[in-house]
Amino acid sequence: MTTTQKNQALTPKSYARLVLADGTVFAGQGLGAKGESLGELCFNTAMTGQQEILADPSYAGQIVCFTFPHVGNVGTNEEDEEAISAPARAAATGMVMRADMTAPANYRSTAAFDTWMAQRGIIGISGVDTRAITRRIRENGMPMAVIAHSDKDEFDIEALIARAREANSMEGQELAEAVMSTSGSDWKEGDWIWNEGHETGPADGPLVVVLDYGVKANILRRLVSAGARVKVAPGKSSATDILSMKPDGVVVSNGPGDPAATGQYALDTIRGVIDAGVPTLGICLGHQMLALALGGKTLKMAQGHHGANHPVKNHETGQVEIVSMNHGFAVDASSLPADAVETHVSLFDGSNCGFRLTNRPVMSVQHHPEASPGPQDSFAVFDRFVASLSKETA
Repeated sequence: MTTTQKNQALTPKSYARLVLADGTVFAGQGLGAKGESLGELCFNTAMTGQQEILADPSYAGQIVCFTFPHVGNVGTNEEDEEAISAPARAAATGMVMRADMTAPANYRSTAAFDTWMAQRGIIGISGVDTRAITRRIRENGMPMAVIAHSDKDEFDIEALIARAREANSMEGQELAEAVMSTSGSDWKEGDWIWNEGHETGPADGPLVVVLDYGVKANILRRLVSAGARVKVAPGKSSATDILSMKPDGVVVSNGPGDPAATGQYALDTIRGVIDAGVPTLGICLGHQMLALALGGKTLKMAQGHHGANHPVKNHETGQVEIVSMNHGFAVDASSLPADAVETHVSLFDGSNCGFRLTNRPVMSVQHHPEASPGPQDSFAVFDRFVASLSKETA
């Protein structure tokens, strides 16, 4: 056994329960942090990148059930971190998996998955029937649930059921403020290059200001590697704050919760940026809030889209892209304004996955084009956006 493996031994056996609001109880082994955690239970079909998924601020207030049974064998490392600030580390509240967690066996690993979860306050459970959970969500929607972890096999099940039943659903929940940056900052880190580390950002190039509602670090890295200088601004910034930076472009970021709830304070800023003629790109929650700012509507989805293997048709190119998804709300395409063109659509259920305006420099996508985790089919979203800014400023 190597020194690294000795330092990354799994924790001793403990106990856990996953309790759904309908009274269903799953028993298994506990992982990560101890205690109780409440959240909306969703399933994710990605086969890799579990660290990036659980560290994604868009998962704030959710418990993630992985359909892929094996988690932990690649460990964790700081280079794949998705949170860009201390508040953003409060992402997924829990994790559910089928097989027992395995010790790390990857040269990049610096901490065992179990240890990393405990450090972030994520409660986990293994040894449960994730197929049954996934089918339940697929047929009945995403329930509120409580996940509990203890050294003793003693749980007040009735109290846990009551807590899950009394919890508010994700609809109407404003969660972005808790995970966004509290102050502005420059971002200079680019893509991770195999065995070399992260690229350094350009000294010049168009300036992109990112409205942070829980932005993933890899979105910022992709913008840098596409040739942009990047500044991060808190999502509660005003349009005046953003425009005073004289941006060549603005990105409205991903984030958690109901877009209509976050929109209570965000839409005026977004409208101000659009009305000023600044090229704007929306991603995930940002895509939904762009639609709301333009007079559109969003809908709560029954099971949502969570995974790194979703097929999306790009109407602009005619290609089918395999993309990473993480959202429980969707844009009602029929509610978009007359100058909006639907550019992307899900081939799973036909839901809207992107649009652009014909008379204003605005575009957005529902999926996560930064591919963290996931395929790189949609990297061109960043390349096209940054290239368009260079033309605007030429």
